[in-house]
Amino acid sequence: MTRVSIVGDGPGGLSAALFLAKNGHDVTVFGQDKTAMNFAYLHNYLGIPEVLGTDFQATARQQVEDHGARLVDEEVTTVEVAEHVRVVTASGSSESDYLILTEGKSPVLAQTLGLAEDKWGAIEVDRDMRSSLDRVYVVGRSVRPTRSQAIISAGAGAVAALDILARETGSDVQDWDTPPKD
Repeated sequence: MTRVSIVGDGPGGLSAALFLAKNGHDVTVFGQDKTAMNFAYLHNYLGIPEVLGTDFQATARQQVEDHGARLVDEEVTTVEVAEHVRVVTASGSSESDYLILTEGKSPVLAQTLGLAEDKWGAIEVDRDMRSSLDRVYVVGRSVRPTRSQAIISAGAGAVAALDILARETGSDVQDWDTPPKD
């Protein structure tokens, strides 16, 4: 079972957590629900009715937990990447195989890892949301600080998760659910 640490619990982090957890991976999301979503009103998120950002967050967080991911209400102070990923909080540390950073407009942890940035300060990633450091993905406003949108961040989280799933299985992964049989 692959272990994935996700720093940030907005749409990008929670989307990645959902895809990974529902596919049987060990997922820990570090976040204190201080995302900008708590100040948003969503009326352009495809497939759902208009909703307050706080209500969206509550539903998304519950959905992620229902699929087996752990939500840790702590601030991450340090991340280290060597043979494994090490995430450090005030109460201790944990190790994982992959790291997904979704820090918002201030990608401090990404910068401390020395991840490549463009001339405007956005963290550079490839089309699968892989950063310049193997097994480290970056999604959300850290990648698109001036063109941020909840649905874009959620999609980027899904892209990162599918890439991790593909890397672990050794082939492309289609995450497709079918309706329950009567």
